[in-house]
This record gives sequence, structure tokens and C-alpha cells, in this order.
Amino acid sequence: LMGYVMKKWLAIVKNVLIWGIVAFSVIMILFTLISVNTLERKDRSLFGFKFFIVQSDSMSATHFSAGDIVITKKINVSKLKEGDVITFISQNSDNYGETVTHKIRKVITDKKGGVAFVTYGTTTNTDDAELVTEVIGKYIGHISYLGRFFVFLKTTPGYVLFVLAPFLLLIISQGIKCIRIFNN
Repeated sequence: LMGYVMKKWLAIVKNVLIWGIVAFSVIMILFTLISVNTLERKDRSLFGFKFFIVQSDSMSATHFSAGDIVITKKINVSKLKEGDVITFISQNSDNYGETVTHKIRKVITDKKGGVAFVTYGTTTNTDDAELVTEVIGKYIGHISYLGRFFVFLKTTPGYVLFVLAPFLLLIISQGIKCIRIFNN
């Protein structure tokens, strides 16, 4: 009787582990697909939200840090005001073309008569050199440290560890199961 209970218990544990590996693998594939198709893509969104990995600590004094993921949503620029945090493409010479999320210090009218923003990082409290005229979105929130995981997931060791290895374990365990069934 004790041997039967032990076998049953081991079978349950094995099934839970296999299904756990399957669930983990599926979640990693979804994370990878979302990451590749939306993360850091200025032209793509997920349900109207855009996601960017924070590259510096320029806002760590008040909002988020390097390695976090910021979540932004497109907004009519006429509704933006001082104190809002926005994501935009930098026109500054030191980080030209990079996606930046900074706080609005002042809303002004640019030389062409359009709305422009004086922005700054709260850590240094120094204004960005160039005015912001094209806004990607307004900061909605952030997810701490998740950006570091996505950066690691895009590397070869990250892919092997979190995507390939779980599937190989699943394939091997199912192969062993098939061999046992065939032998019986």
C-alpha cells in the first residue's frame, strides 16, 4: 500500500512539473513575442500602450530607474501641462534619436507657432538642450526591473535559459514517456 501511494504521489509531482514547464515555456514565448513586436518600437503599441526600457537614471529621483519599463499612452499634446511626464524622441546632440521619458517643466509656443515643451530629468534637474515638439505619449506608469529581464531575454544565454531549455526538457520528458509506453 505504501509503495502504491508513493508511486501515485511521484506521478502527481511529475505531472505538475511537466505542466509547470509547459506553462513557463508558453509564458516565455508570449513575453518574447510581445517584447520583439512592441517593446522599444515607437510605431507599435499593445492595446494603445507603448513600452520602453529605461536606459538611464535621469528620472530616478522621482519616478523610475534604468532597467524599468515605462508605459506610455498617446495623448493630445494640447492636454499636456507642466509636471506631466512624456516620452519623446530626443533632438539633443548627446542622445539624438533616442527615446527619452522626461518631465515637462514648461509649455511654450515654438518658432512655428506650435506647442513645444521644455523638459528635464528630475535627477539632475537640468533642462534638456532642445525643445520637444513631437511627443510619443504620456507616462502612465512603470514596471520595476522588468526591462533588465527583457534585455537579458534577447541575449543568447537568456534565450537558451528561458525559452530553449524549458522546451528541450519538455521534449526529453515526453520522449522518455513515449519510450516507456513503447517498451510496455
